[in-house]
Amino acid sequence: MTNSTQHGSQGVTSVSQQLQESYDAFKAKGLKLDLTRGKPSSAQLDLTVGMLSLPGSPDYTAEGAIDCRNYGGIQGLVEVRRLFSGLMGAPAEQIVVGGNSSLTLMHDTMIFAMLKGTCDSTTPWSKQEEISFLCPVPGYDRHFTICDEYGIRMIPVALKEDGPDMDEVERLVAADASIKGMWCVPKYSNPTGTIYSDAVIERLAAMKTAAPDFRLYWDNAYSVHHLTDERIEIANILELCARHGHPNRPFVFLSTSKITMSGAGLAMFAGSKENVKWLLAKLTPQTIGPDKINQLRHVRFLKSEAGIFQLMDKHRALIAPKFRKVFDIFDEKLANVPDVSWTKPKGGYFFSLEVPKGCARRVVALAKEAGVALTPAGATHPHGKDPDDRTIRIAPTFPELPEVAQAAEGVALCVLLAAAELRS
Repeated sequence: MTNSTQHGSQGVTSVSQQLQESYDAFKAKGLKLDLTRGKPSSAQLDLTVGMLSLPGSPDYTAEGAIDCRNYGGIQGLVEVRRLFSGLMGAPAEQIVVGGNSSLTLMHDTMIFAMLKGTCDSTTPWSKQEEISFLCPVPGYDRHFTICDEYGIRMIPVALKEDGPDMDEVERLVAADASIKGMWCVPKYSNPTGTIYSDAVIERLAAMKTAAPDFRLYWDNAYSVHHLTDERIEIANILELCARHGHPNRPFVFLSTSKITMSGAGLAMFAGSKENVKWLLAKLTPQTIGPDKINQLRHVRFLKSEAGIFQLMDKHRALIAPKFRKVFDIFDEKLANVPDVSWTKPKGGYFFSLEVPKGCARRVVALAKEAGVALTPAGATHPHGKDPDDRTIRIAPTFPELPEVAQAAEGVALCVLLAAAELRS
């Protein structure tokens, strides 16, 4: 062994020892920090606490002299559908208002298609030999869980800076009739913060598919969740699909879970007139009507689309500093570490941290041991298996700012230690 090699080896050992000592000191603090899920903080939930006194006794009457305490109105109050028409990109008559979870609507539309087929299906999806969905990766674990639960084959496609790899998407859907749909988070994607470009959205609307009943599951969960002064808009998938002769292709979803109250919000579906008719027919055996009191409460609190934007500015004031704090710490600690990078989204609730290949699970394990809970490595990929073991989803919204700073310091330290272990 040469002297230079000996010195290099000693240097790596010394750095590793220093990192281990720093990690041990951090772990000794006995912290319990949580960056696992994109939950609003208590301060954010306080922004809408006034809703709890609405609609107020004895005024339970909605437009059309509807008594919201009673049964009926399966499509949802017209004033709610009108209020969210702009955000959904659809007229009020093409919107259905559900309960508090858009994930429930996604799940149920999937089950309805499996058991009964869509309005374009010749047979129920479950009667066919195999059902597949395209899954942009990194992606949203709960989308993948629905597919996992019902035996739907997931085909990963790369998520690029402007959206999914459209050359690959177009090739796959044109050749394989088993591909019945594709998961999309088109604006501030979970977890990267990617924004689908207008060109990508147009290609999704225009592409030829082997399956005549192909559906885009368009989860526009973060449509007004900006982290900067810029209110980014994306192309209207419903309008583009109709223009290209595929009006039934998009199932559009949105919820107020991160606008008003996560546990007491509203979920919405938008689609073509045929898709809305199909969904309402499938919901009819399931319910006699939604929670119209909660719907009325939302209308009276939010009042208008401008009211929604004003509320979201208040949310941004609370969570944007948390993202900036993590970015500042990562810039300081990790900027020069080989094969480490992270996204800096302009909106949403997450960002994506890329660590050296083979290190993500180790980073998450080190963080857990040190009192920082992270989303499991692999959650951003189908079946929880990231083939490169590189991607970690970071969710900084829930903890208070000082805790976010501590957690970011801990994560950075874990990345450095895992990378040093890999080199040794």
